[in-house]
This record gives sequence, structure tokens and C-alpha cells, in this order.
Amino acid sequence: MDKDGLILPKDFPELKNDTFLRAAQGEEIEHIPVWCMRQAGRYLPEFRESRAGKDFFETCRSPEACCELTLQPLRRFPFDAAIIFSDILVVPQAMGMEVQMSPGKGPTFPEPLKEPEDLQRLKTKVDVSSELDYVFKAITLTRHRIEGKVPLIGFTGAPWTLMSYMIEGGGSPTHSKAKRWLYRYPEASHKLLSQLTDVIVEYLLGQVKAGAQALQVFESHTGCLGPVEFKEFSLPYLRDIARRVKDKIKESGLDNVPMIVFAKDGHYGLEDLSESGYEVVGLDWTIDPRSARVRTGGKVSLQGNMDPCALYATKERISEIVKRMLEGFGTKGYIANLGHGLYPDMDPENVGAFVDAVHTHSRQLLNRK
Repeated sequence: MDKDGLILPKDFPELKNDTFLRAAQGEEIEHIPVWCMRQAGRYLPEFRESRAGKDFFETCRSPEACCELTLQPLRRFPFDAAIIFSDILVVPQAMGMEVQMSPGKGPTFPEPLKEPEDLQRLKTKVDVSSELDYVFKAITLTRHRIEGKVPLIGFTGAPWTLMSYMIEGGGSPTHSKAKRWLYRYPEASHKLLSQLTDVIVEYLLGQVKAGAQALQVFESHTGCLGPVEFKEFSLPYLRDIARRVKDKIKESGLDNVPMIVFAKDGHYGLEDLSESGYEVVGLDWTIDPRSARVRTGGKVSLQGNMDPCALYATKERISEIVKRMLEGFGTKGYIANLGHGLYPDMDPENVGAFVDAVHTHSRQLLNRK
């Protein structure tokens, strides 16, 4: 295929390993699939080398760089899925906000939203196909370069999580500035959440058109909400995204793709999440696997949920922890993952031990049946 052909979202190589997709739909599998959030990350020496001296968001805007970073972990580990290298904050950028990535500090918004009148600074109409074209090109390029080895996951941040960044101006232990809006300016909060939802729906549809074979929605800041606020300011928008994306995929004549919702620390909303229109509910490590199965009632597949810090253990201990986790979840409708992303100081060898343990123990569990 010529170089120009590589960036067209058609004639993709045939998928060789569809275990992840089958598990997402609750179908029969030969082994439990496994991937890791932030599997393309700073724990890999080759990632650090590729990123050295380069601006983070410049890297995000380079399809070639994103493709390379996405593929790096697949060269080391037999993951059953890849997730495109990008960042959830490209959505606020597309809406007209400046975001900088400061070394050692993380993302910062030089001019965060402070009061409802600041919403006027946001673009009223976002041309997603133009503003986020670089993400779509990265997905298409990666689909070709991955050569059908495993499925490619696209993703986005959820409305509440993005709203909190846009108001806080970065990460926050309390999210008090963003929560102030929920209590003091509920109408303006819903307006912003609706604007974000509209952009996210088009963004996810664009990712599927570009070649994404699954989608994950990251609601990373669920833990700072109470159940009442979650049901008002998070859950309705998560449901809306799932429904509208699926409708638009159908209208576009595309094949349906499984959708994953990961509401970190949202254990209080597990029953609601299992009925929110997603095929898979991602779990953090604060939820017991058996309890999660009971509470979701077999309505969805589950993903997770080993504590990332368990990867600081010995390989033998990692294997024991994985075995216990798999026995808790069972083998049907389950995707192994961590309960959050990999940390920069983690040993790649232990990541490999985690992946191997999932494959080994799951085959043993399946052979017992």
C-alpha cells in the first residue's frame, strides 16, 4: 500500500485476535483478554526516548508519533488490545481552551473557567472533523500499522471529568472549584456538560469512522461526587453519550463497536452504570469482583481491576493476585486490566508478568470447565 493509502480508513488488515471484542460482548473465549490503561506510557524506556525533548500536545497532534507510541507496548507484551495514544484534554482544546502540559506538574489551563460568563469564551460550534482530525488520522494509521494483531480502542474523557479540569485549571485533590459550580450554578453546569457531550458524541463517532474497534469513556473524577450529584451531573450525560453514539453509528451504516464506561471510585453507582447503555463497565480496585458481579446482575461485561501498585510486588506475588482476581470475576464477560493506569516508575518486566499471569491462569480456569 502506498503512503497516501495508509491514511485512508478502509481496507484494514483482517483482525487476527478478537478475544477482547468477544469478551466485551460476553461471548465464548479461549483465554481472558488483557490490556492496561496507560500501556503506552513513561514506564517504557522506548516511550521516554521517543518523547524526549518534545512538547506533549505536539506529540498528540502527530499521527506518526501517536501511532508509534501506541504500538510500542505491543512489541513487548502479548496484550489483547491497543489503545490509541492521545489525551482526554484534546476536547477542551478543540472547544477553544488553551491547555499546557508542564513537566512534573501535569496539565494546566492558563485561563480556566471561573464564572458562568466565561462560557462565552468557548466555541459555540466545534468542527470536530477539523479540530480533532489529527486523532482520527492517528487511529487510521495505527489500524493499518497494527496489521490486525489486536483491536484498537479509541477513548474520550467524560463530561464531568473534563468540566472539572476546565474549571480547576488542572488536577485537584478536592475539585472544590468545579463542585462550587454544581451547587451554585447548576444551570450553567448543565449547559457546559451538554456542550461537552455534543462534542464528545461527534468525537467518538469520528474515531469509529477512522477505524476504532471499541471506545472507552473515562469518568476519572467520579470519586469526588456523592450519589445524588452523580445522578444529576454525570450519569445522564454518560447515558446520553452511549445512546447517541450508537444511534449515529447505526445511521452511518457502520458496524457497532463495544463501549466501555470507566467511572473511577464510582462504586456507589455500579447498578446505574450497568444500565447506562455500555457493554462493559470498568472497575477500580476498591470493588470486590464477586460483589461487582452480583450488583451488575450479568447485564454487562466487567473490566479491571487489579490495584496498579500490586505491580510493585514480586512476579510470584503478582501471579497469586491475578489468580485470585480471575477466580473472583470468573471467565465469562470479563476483560482483565488494572484499576487505574500504569505509573511511570513501574518495571516493564512486572507488566509482562501481569499479562502472562492473566493468560496462564485464565486458560487453566477455562480448561477446568
